[in-house]
Amino acid sequence: MTKKGQALSVLFVSTLAFTVCFMVWMMFGVIGIPIKKALGLNATEFGLLTATPVLTGSLIRVPLGIWTDKYGGRIVMATLMALTIPAIWMMSYATAYWHFLVIGLFVGLAGGSFSVGTPYVARWFPRHQQGFAMGIYGAGNSGAAVNKFLAPALVVAFGWTMVPMVYAGVMTAMVIIFWLFSHSDPDHHVAHRIRFIDQLKALKDPRVLKYCQFYSIVFGGYVALSLWMVQYYVGEFGLDIRTAALLAACFSLPGGVLRAVGGWMSDKWGAHSVTWWVMWVSWICLFLLSYPQTDLTIATTSGPVTFHIGLNVYLFTILMFILGIAFAFGKASVFKYISDDYPANIGTISGIVGLAGGLGGFVLPIMFGGLMDLTGMRSSAFMLMYGVVWVSLIWMYWTEVRRGELMGHHAKPQN
Repeated sequence: MTKKGQALSVLFVSTLAFTVCFMVWMMFGVIGIPIKKALGLNATEFGLLTATPVLTGSLIRVPLGIWTDKYGGRIVMATLMALTIPAIWMMSYATAYWHFLVIGLFVGLAGGSFSVGTPYVARWFPRHQQGFAMGIYGAGNSGAAVNKFLAPALVVAFGWTMVPMVYAGVMTAMVIIFWLFSHSDPDHHVAHRIRFIDQLKALKDPRVLKYCQFYSIVFGGYVALSLWMVQYYVGEFGLDIRTAALLAACFSLPGGVLRAVGGWMSDKWGAHSVTWWVMWVSWICLFLLSYPQTDLTIATTSGPVTFHIGLNVYLFTILMFILGIAFAFGKASVFKYISDDYPANIGTISGIVGLAGGLGGFVLPIMFGGLMDLTGMRSSAFMLMYGVVWVSLIWMYWTEVRRGELMGHHAKPQN
């Protein structure tokens, strides 16, 4: 097989593997609802339940990125997927809250696959195509939407315990397919003289910290909302789990699939321009989503008049759909920054930035639950994310926008 053929094969099978891993990683977003009911969990406990796998998948990203640089993505990805299979199967036999939390930590290893596949795929393509290639691979985020289509059907037909059993079988098949159709190139490995501690020095770079902050909202927010939205639809609009999961997929699906488009846009117009507009679109959507259901009474000459202000299920879903598109473009543009600025150690930097994004996906659902228990408002989740986007916009303005013209005839591409 030619080098180009190997590159395309690696891209296809890696994207498929990442889709399966992400599907498993987001499992609690659906099966967590019947578990919550069975165990009588409050919103904070439910947030911790859904977020537990995200924690492990985040913490493992930095070492996985470094090991990928050193040993190659093929062996690291195959080993990682194989290690998750026993934990996925065991989930079906959990009965106590702590059982789910402990097993969830091991299932969460699947989330680390992103830091393996990103450098593995990128190094098979020339620099001017890396944004698009990483965007296609990142479209595996659509595994969150696949979970919302598949898991509710299994829950309704067979009960929630069938979901981990089926997912364990799918993961086993994926390990075999990945190994058969992936390839390895020793030239893609980072020189062995580079030490673990040397690669971690990248944490001192202020640009890396900025990319971490950006990614904590476009990826961390995507993960958190993918986990949170099914139960949000059920509680806020009184929908059944299948309808709620279908509507929640209107956010998850474009948030994953369209990442490839974001990669192409970042290659064409630069990571800076795409990220800047992503943050503004997200800011507008989250502002509207933050407004709680409100009854406003006004004293008039004819007596009190009451108005209801709030989003119905249709407007809410449209805004979530737009937000998902924005997050998809943003996830790709952040990694275009990385491939442009750190071509020699994409694995390490993507691991660090992926860690920040994953930790955002871990912390946010817990904070969503805590705010809901504290305020009684479900929309408080969007209020929190609105504030995080403000931080990104301010940081980006002071470090990038003020340095050059963003639009017009004299604007220059900024990556």
